[in-house]
Amino acid sequence: MLYGIGRWAFRRRRLVAGLWLIAVVLAGVAAAVAPSAQDEDLSMPGTESQQAFDLLDERFPQSNAQGADARLVFEAPDGQRVTAGANERAVEDALQALSGGDQVAAVSDPFDEGTVSEDGTITYATITYTADAVDLTELSKSALEDAADRARAAGLSVEIGGSALEAEAELGGTTELVGVAVAAVVLVLTLGSLVAAGLPLVTAFLGVGITFGVIAALADPLGLTSTVAILALMLGLAVGIDYALFITSRFRDERTRGDDPEEAAGRAVGTAGSAVVFAGTTVVIALAGLGVVGIPELTKMGLGGAGAVAVAVLVALTLVPALFGFLGDRVLSRSARRAARSGAQEPHPVPAPTGRTGLGTRWARFVLRRPIAVLLVAGLGLGAAALPALGLELGLPGDESKSVETTQRRAYDLLSEGFGPGFNGPLTVVVDLADAADPRAATDRVVGTLNGVDGVTSVGDPVLNEAGDTAIITAVPSTAPHTAETKNLVGDLRRAAADIEAATGADISVTGKTALNIDISDAMSDALLPYLALVIGLAVLLLMVVFRSILVPIKAALGFLLSVGAAFGVLVAVFQWGWGADLIGIEQTGPVMSLMPILVIGIVFGLAMDYEVFLFTRMREAHVHGASPEEAIVAGFRHSGRVVAAAAVIMTSVFAGFIGIHMSTIQTMGVGLASAVAFDAFVVRMALAPAVMALLGERAWWLPRILQRVLPNVDVEGEALSRTLPSAATDQDAADPRQPVG
Repeated sequence: MLYGIGRWAFRRRRLVAGLWLIAVVLAGVAAAVAPSAQDEDLSMPGTESQQAFDLLDERFPQSNAQGADARLVFEAPDGQRVTAGANERAVEDALQALSGGDQVAAVSDPFDEGTVSEDGTITYATITYTADAVDLTELSKSALEDAADRARAAGLSVEIGGSALEAEAELGGTTELVGVAVAAVVLVLTLGSLVAAGLPLVTAFLGVGITFGVIAALADPLGLTSTVAILALMLGLAVGIDYALFITSRFRDERTRGDDPEEAAGRAVGTAGSAVVFAGTTVVIALAGLGVVGIPELTKMGLGGAGAVAVAVLVALTLVPALFGFLGDRVLSRSARRAARSGAQEPHPVPAPTGRTGLGTRWARFVLRRPIAVLLVAGLGLGAAALPALGLELGLPGDESKSVETTQRRAYDLLSEGFGPGFNGPLTVVVDLADAADPRAATDRVVGTLNGVDGVTSVGDPVLNEAGDTAIITAVPSTAPHTAETKNLVGDLRRAAADIEAATGADISVTGKTALNIDISDAMSDALLPYLALVIGLAVLLLMVVFRSILVPIKAALGFLLSVGAAFGVLVAVFQWGWGADLIGIEQTGPVMSLMPILVIGIVFGLAMDYEVFLFTRMREAHVHGASPEEAIVAGFRHSGRVVAAAAVIMTSVFAGFIGIHMSTIQTMGVGLASAVAFDAFVVRMALAPAVMALLGERAWWLPRILQRVLPNVDVEGEALSRTLPSAATDQDAADPRQPVG
């Protein structure tokens, strides 16, 4: 079927190219006319903290429990107190300018409420808004900054914290362009032709343009965030370039073997394209499977990335062979074009072997000579890289992780200095009094219990709603929001609340941003092993179908575990321990973002299977044609080693190019994916895997008879084409599978 699609796209190239151009235009128009959407708050349905937020929205309809907030933090000049006459008037003037704003719900008075540090040098005011942070208008944000400037003009130091000034990540930075530039250089070196190198780039950008337009058009109705768009861009560029490269490389092989352009396009799509379909399907399944975790944002990221990969597969199967028709022999290298012209009189000119062995062949033979040494060095190296992962801590970064050059980080530091480290992560205790026998007594008991819990520095007065059936109590921890002590404190408070519930009939929940972050991190930790088991099981099953072997899939799955473990080790070393953090602009270490491990597992699983399929299908193809296990390994590296290495460099460069975006989610994703792909491609697939195959010998391709009858033959390597559509090149391979080709 794919062979037919390739030939049809080649013959109908104008129609195919026209349809894809129309798709780009429609996606662009849809994105342009769609209403703009901004990032939503992270939520975790089913957790205690999220249920409490939902209850507050119901019982306090005049406020927004997860609405935007801001803190104006004022610091007096050296040697002065903020309560001095002129300084106090400057603070009140700044706050008065904010009162009555369109989206402002309330502005606190720090002097009435006593929110002044003990030494009198720092105070703050809380501004609450009726809208979420993503819905704040530029006018509201400008008013906040103008109020701060007013106080600064009076001599005070003023910083702004809270969610009101949260900014979206910006695309189009220099680091992303560097990644694409590296990909272009690798393509030129690999393919030896500017035209051939430009083809994967053009098709990848076209696929990304369509995906981006669709995401932008659906962003408002589906709540798709900028993180979804960036992940789709990362994956779309990486796999789009790689998939087009694999098909282009196979097309060049078929042309240099003597097939005419249309036949070569059909064979390229029928062989390499078949592997593209399988590899893309594994990525899509792994990304779509992120929905089982139950976090809406993670589900959206998975589906957005899966959509980008699906578009990349369709582009590779149709537009790439169509462009072969437009470009003709310009896709070939200069030496191949000269050879084709010199042998034009022959129906199937096959270049004579030069006797020179490529780097892939030499490396494969080196591994065959020393499989145990390669296995030990590669295995121990990955194990050492994975050791830091034993100390993996999950969390969600806040203002403490931002650069000290941002006003949010400076506000965070001022509040910690004036009121203690836990002040930046207060806990909100919600008391549902609807079923309480004595609401007043129940509320007083909650306050008394909170004051008696170790780790709580202060407890605010209860705030009741108009109906009197719900109370909000704020408890300030003595430790910073992301610390293990604060996490333990949340657990202690919830256990203490259970005793009060049994005695009073009230329903008590501990929530707030800090508690929600803890709940999300716990949910991610709990889901990590089940999701990993699901992915590993899927990998073994799919590869068993592809390679019709038991040991090859098990080897691939174990290698995947090693590469993921090493990538987690890099994340811990960089983001928790600070190794090399300055090089990528990370000024504050802390827990690894909760979403990253599962996201990395889902994405890397699919990408790892890409390289496994593209490298090992050539090995199996040679083995089916009669090559010995050792000869099959050499054949796999001779045909695919160089292209797989180039694809891995391209993908690693594209992912690494996004590290320069100063957004914790994207930086963590860039480091994790770049390191995982590098480990998996160069250490696992090109060192560990051939060493294991060399040690296994013929047993690597063993499959019990019952499974031979049960498992379908998906023919990823396009063996059916070799049987039904013989060519001069096929006859040559069949005669001697060790013969160098191309």
